Parts: sequence; structure tokens; C-alpha cells
Amino acid sequence: MPKRDLILLALEGPHILKLMERALRAVNYETVVAADSKALNRLMQETTPALLLIGENFDGHAGVKLAEEMLERFPTLPFLIYTEKLNPELIKEILKVGVSGYLAPPLKTDDIVETVENTLKHAYRVGDWLRREVKRTTTSLKKRARISEAERQRLETVFNSIHDSVMILDEENNVILINPAMCRAFGLDAKASIGKSVLEIVDHPDLKALIVRNGDNDPLHYHEISFPDGRVGNAQLALIPDVGYAITMQDITYLKEMDRVRSEIVHTVSHDLRSPLTSVIGYTELIERAGTLTESQRDFLQRIQDSVQHITALINDLLDLGSVEAGLDTRREFVQLEGILRYTLDMLQGQIKSKRIKVETDIQPSLPAIRANPVRLRQVLDNVVGNAIKYSRNSGEVKVSIHGEDEQVILQVQDSGPGIPKEDQPHIFDKFYRGSNIDSETGSGLGLAIVKTIVDAHQGRIWVESTEGRGSSFFIILPVNSSPTVPRKEK
Repeated sequence: MPKRDLILLALEGPHILKLMERALRAVNYETVVAADSKALNRLMQETTPALLLIGENFDGHAGVKLAEEMLERFPTLPFLIYTEKLNPELIKEILKVGVSGYLAPPLKTDDIVETVENTLKHAYRVGDWLRREVKRTTTSLKKRARISEAERQRLETVFNSIHDSVMILDEENNVILINPAMCRAFGLDAKASIGKSVLEIVDHPDLKALIVRNGDNDPLHYHEISFPDGRVGNAQLALIPDVGYAITMQDITYLKEMDRVRSEIVHTVSHDLRSPLTSVIGYTELIERAGTLTESQRDFLQRIQDSVQHITALINDLLDLGSVEAGLDTRREFVQLEGILRYTLDMLQGQIKSKRIKVETDIQPSLPAIRANPVRLRQVLDNVVGNAIKYSRNSGEVKVSIHGEDEQVILQVQDSGPGIPKEDQPHIFDKFYRGSNIDSETGSGLGLAIVKTIVDAHQGRIWVESTEGRGSSFFIILPVNSSPTVPRKEK
């Protein structure tokens, strides 16, 4: 008959030890005896017993306490306690610790074998259940791991296939992910970059300026990245909550070139148109002096003059815009925005009275002076305040406020006009763009583009808040001290 499981015996008293060995060996169990607690620990490490039978008292220690300590190290091993005197308190303590059972006199061989076998059967059932659960859980985890790995590979393929340059940073500006396009743009090695600070591996002032700006907690930044070979990238830094930041960059070299060519064409055409328009104006004046004109002739002549003036104004706007975009107006002096506003309102008094507009001003006392180009600021106020009056309904209200905050001066112009449709608002500062609900009003569509270009050149910001049918509010923020921003020379 083959040998059965190994039973470890930790019992005091030769009589009971001999009884246990004889009973277990009779049914072919192997037994090993621990003479003391030191031997018990050694045998637990060196052998693999199927069951531990320990006395209520062993080597000066309480058997239940020893069993409790062993269960912490071997939680699936079944234990039996042998006691000479069984009492309710001991049974309660045995059950509390988690010992499988107990043996107590009077004992017969069959009682010993039956208790041991029942304890082992229960342990086997628990072991089988644990193995099944481990297998099921392991299978599930492996399946999830395969799915996760497949998803990771798909995401990595998508990430690496993105045409735009992309880089993910943690909150300490260390690189988490970087795609091949970003590596090519800055000459980086993807594997060598992971885990390193982007400020250490990228030596580019424009990109560093974009990243360093993240300290103001603005969720999104834009910055142009200029490369020595003439390429230009439009980079954005976006906050990713609980992760860090994402930097994306698109190559806009061709757009910059197109804009340069367009500006040259507009500038050339504008200059070429001025001469013939001047001649047309001159001839209309000569016609008026040549003799008496009929009413129809005067009407036709007036229409010619109005059209020429409209085209001339458009040409002047184009040239003005080109001048600002080229960074030609870099003169700066300290000016008071309040004084420029007063001058603008005086010049617009004719329109204000004609439409019976009520103008309210709220100007903070002792405003700091702005270091700016006064001529360009006058253009900004003429345009924004003029538009507010132009588009407000008759007998409407226009509110203008100026106040200072954190080394900035903030201008707000609120009108009582038709408002700007939501779909138009992202485009109102584009060149030649006019709102879809103001067809009745004339204009070139360049005014707000010029305003934004001037504000940008003064390192300021402009935006609009509007609800259709309830008017619009334009906000302009200008720093108290600003240096002129000169666009990079195109190569």
C-alpha cells in the first residue's frame, strides 16, 4: 500500500505520542515528531505536512497560541489540538483561533483516524475550491491582461500615427509619452526621453517659454515655435487633470508663407489702386466745377464719390493692417486710456446725437498710465466704441468702463445692439468677416481684425461676450508696461 499524507506530531508525553503514531501508521500515514518548539519550526520549513496535531501544552507554550501563530504563516494547513481536559472555554478558544478540531480522552484508534481523515477531507475540499478560484481568477486576469495589452498596442499605434507632434508630460514636466512626429521636430530619441524633464532634453526657447507659462494655471496656452530652418509650428499646452500636460504642435509653415504672400499682394494692390482712385476723385471735382449739373447728374456724381471713398477707406484699412502686422509701429509712450476715450467720445458726438444714444462711463480714479502707441490705441477705441454706437438701436445705451487690476487696465464696452450669433463669435476677429445678422450696415470687415492685431502687439487680450438679441460686451486687457511685439521676419 502506498504511503499516505505526512502528519506532524507536536505532543508531550510518551504514552499519547506512541498512541497517535501507532493509530496513524496503522492506516499507513507517515508521521514525524517535533521534540520541541524549535524543532517544530524547523520541520514546518523542511517538510510539507498535511496536518499538524499539537498538544494543549507543548514545550512550555500554549498549543492554541502556537497554532494561532502557525496559522498566520500557513493559513491553509489544518490543525488539531489534543487536550487532556476538554472544557467549554477551551472549545471556544479553539473555534475562535480557527483550529480545525480537537482530540480528547477517552481515545480509540478509530476515533483518532476518523478525526484526522475528516479534517483532511475538509482541508482537501477547501484546497480544491481555492485552486479553482485561483485558476478562475488567474484566467480572468490573463484575459484582461491580453485585452489591456491589445488596447495598449492599438493606442500606441494610433498615438504614433498622429501626424501632429504630441508629447504628454507629468506634473513635474517629465515626459510620459512622445510620438515620432515630436521626436522628428526636435531631434529627440523616444526611449531616451521617457521619464526625463522636457526642459532638460529640449533646448528650444519657444517651447520652454510655453511650458514655463503653465504656472499661471491657465488650462490652455498657445505659442508659435520657430525653427532655424524656417519651419514654424503652432504649439498648444493643455492641462490634463491628475496627469499633467499635453503638448501638441502643428506645422503651420505653409500657412505663414501663404499669409506673407497674401499680405504682399494686398499691400501691392492697395498701393496700385490709390493712384487711379485719386484721379477719379480729381475728375469728379472738375466735373462739379465745369458747369451746372442736373439733379440726376449730381446724384450719379455723389454715388461715384461715395463709392470711391468706401474703396479708399478699405485700402487705408488694408494698409493699416499690414503696417501693424509688420511691426512697423513700435513707438511707445505712457498714455492715459481715459484721455483717449474722452477724445473718441467727443469725435463720435454726431453719431451719438443722431441715434439718441445714452452713453454711460465708469472710470476708476487714478488709473495707471499705459506704455503704448497712442495713435493705435485711438484706433482701437474708435473702432470698438464706434461699433457699439453704430450697432446699438436708436435711443439705446452704450456703457464704457475702465478699471485697473494686477498691473493691467481693463476696458469693457457694452452695447444694446442685436448681439452676435453664437456661430459667428469665433470668427469676428478674422479679416473680412462680417456678422450674419448685420447685412444692413456697411463695413469692410477689417475693423476688429485691426483692433485685435493692435491689442496683440501690445501684449494684451480681447474677447467678446454676446447673446443674440441682447447686445454684446467687448473686453480688452492691456498690461501697464508692455514692450512692442515685432513679428518674426519670414524667410
